[in-house]
Amino acid sequence: MRRQLLRALERAGLLEPAFRAYESLKALRPFGGQSSDGLPLPPARLRVRVAGTADPDWFLESGRLTAATLVEACARHGVELTSAGRLLDFGCGCGRVIRHWRDLGAVELHGCDRDPAAVRWCEEHLPFARFASHGEAPPLSYPAEGFGAVCAASVFTHLPEEGQTAGAAELRRILAPGGLLALTTHGDRYVDRLEPDERERYESGHLVVRRAAAAGTNLCTAFHPERYVREVLAAGFELLELTPGGAAGVPDQDLVVMQRFRY
Repeated sequence: MRRQLLRALERAGLLEPAFRAYESLKALRPFGGQSSDGLPLPPARLRVRVAGTADPDWFLESGRLTAATLVEACARHGVELTSAGRLLDFGCGCGRVIRHWRDLGAVELHGCDRDPAAVRWCEEHLPFARFASHGEAPPLSYPAEGFGAVCAASVFTHLPEEGQTAGAAELRRILAPGGLLALTTHGDRYVDRLEPDERERYESGHLVVRRAAAAGTNLCTAFHPERYVREVLAAGFELLELTPGGAAGVPDQDLVVMQRFRY
């Protein structure tokens, strides 16, 4: 019944507004808890958009784990984010991850997102970083080769197929030669959640995307087989790491680390 309803909403062009209304209702659920890092908590409606729940404890702890995972992953491959020059949190939302990099060191922190409300909140409450909003498709407002590293936690997991290659190519453009792109994907640990036709497509090495009309929301879900990551997503990069379930803070997502070629 749920899938039938979602398909009907998608055909009517109402999928994203209906999902945003659903998120607003979820944000009404009362939660206790408060920030333990000295920074303000974003409002519940923004927490729901990025974390799927308004629970402040989950928002903070998942962000902390993700931030640490990405720092450690880049360090394993020779890039210390404390000395990366400029670091971009692509798809920063309302700061779930970037807030935990406040004391990262001398690195210049940037965050960008397609949600202008989330970006405004970050600009007003996270003064240690610079933020920008962007459209659904490239380009970003950043110059070429300007970042030593880009992180994209649970972002490509919510992009339609055309957004996958365009997004990766744009992040490659803004990375300095030798710079790292660390991202997460839905890989083999999600296979059991696929419908038979989706699983057949996935196991043949093709990207599977559900509800592309709601791109950028948690309702749009992309599943990345290893073959797709290696042959398509990593085009123009050297794939350094693909660890199944290796992205702490975003349960069961794979950790992918790619390096822009130095030439």
